[in-house]
Amino acid sequence: MRTGGSSAPEPVELAFVHRFVPGKSRATLLVLHGTGGDEDDLLPLARELSPDAGLLAPRGQVLEDGMRRFFRRLAIGVFDEDDVQRRAAELAAFVDAAARGYGFDPTRLYALGYSNGANMAAAMLLLHPHALAGAVLIRSVLPLEPPEPPGLDGKPVLISAGANDPFSPRPRVEALAERLKSARAAVELRWHTAGHELASDEWNAIRDWIGRHVV
Repeated sequence: MRTGGSSAPEPVELAFVHRFVPGKSRATLLVLHGTGGDEDDLLPLARELSPDAGLLAPRGQVLEDGMRRFFRRLAIGVFDEDDVQRRAAELAAFVDAAARGYGFDPTRLYALGYSNGANMAAAMLLLHPHALAGAVLIRSVLPLEPPEPPGLDGKPVLISAGANDPFSPRPRVEALAERLKSARAAVELRWHTAGHELASDEWNAIRDWIGRHVV
């Protein structure tokens, strides 16, 4: 693992290669990269969006044609749901161990995920609702049908979607929103005029949401 920041704590040996950057607030962002990324990709963006939160950024453990991911897929848009369940359990165990090792508050952990990372965060909400206090899901779809409905009890979730995204079609995005709403999450679904890339006005909406919830 690696840590970052001038006041980084002593390294903690955990199951995922990762970066941890301490923050000034009680909140911590679990920063989850997209396909082909790594633990460093979204850290500058996460710090810009949330200047005071701690940052925990693991590296996906699945390789697809040399690109890092958080779970396997069988084809573009077709997920290996057994692997999704296993990897979500591993990530939930990782964040629990990281909270103990670094001393951050596990009840104030929010995911910030893009694409594959957002789908992993969505799977954690559906399968391990205790692991996250909320999430920003950028270009996410419903990753699987949970074996039983989770209880999210008002946890805030922002789904930031591209209206022209070929990898996140509207029916699968809306299916995710409906599953989370049926689990009593406080869901905001925002559509942007964009594809899988992010729209220029999207960051302001995400920053506003984080400012209201990640404290």
